[in-house]
Amino acid sequence: MTRLNGKVAIVTGAGRGIGRATAKLFAVEGAKVAVLSRTAENVAGVVAEIQAAGGIALRVVCDIADPDQIKAAVEKVVGVYGRIDILVNNAFDPSVVFSSVLDLSTEQLQRNLEMGPIAYLRTMQACYPHLKASGEGRVINFASLAGVIGLQGYAPYNMAKESVRALTRSAAREWGADKITVNNVMPVADTWGAAANAPAPTNVLGRYGSPEEDIAPVVLFLASKDAQFLTGYSLTPDGGQIIDSAR
Repeated sequence: MTRLNGKVAIVTGAGRGIGRATAKLFAVEGAKVAVLSRTAENVAGVVAEIQAAGGIALRVVCDIADPDQIKAAVEKVVGVYGRIDILVNNAFDPSVVFSSVLDLSTEQLQRNLEMGPIAYLRTMQACYPHLKASGEGRVINFASLAGVIGLQGYAPYNMAKESVRALTRSAAREWGADKITVNNVMPVADTWGAAANAPAPTNVLGRYGSPEEDIAPVVLFLASKDAQFLTGYSLTPDGGQIIDSAR
């Protein structure tokens, strides 16, 4: 359980769901983890869980839609730990993801862009010099299969997440010379614990993924040395959803 020994990782949206599961797994694997979320109570809870298990974690309350808070968050992490090796961009605002194309307002779309590709861009830019100095920097962004298939009713979310994929490919190409890999994860998961009351997804395995058991281990793989030759790629821990979508 030492795949990330000596590494410092920032995980955004780490207050719950996949971000929480990822932060906890990274800590188990030896990383010092900066737990970022805009909800102070959630941040404190996750940090307490990590520390209770013997891990090292830092509380960072941050709204990633605010560029000044992003800058301050990165400076705090570097000030405490001295480096950044891994950036996981997972945060988004689930309250504004639903709309048809016809009803979509520019304000709602802008919120999705601010919490998605724009925020991801800013965190990546702020972390870049530290990722480069690491010599084996890792960026893992969260895109979505919803954008690939154009999931009905999720127009603003789909558009923002497809922009994340384009950002990931662009950065992977530009930052490869700096030994920074940049990849996407596109999960089908019970992100908010609501799947118990929802029909099973139409994937091959017939269930939602578990943040702890199915998704976080994929993020860990991309953050580890095992994935050093993967960049600009989108991994789909989706239970075979992409197969169903391709039919």
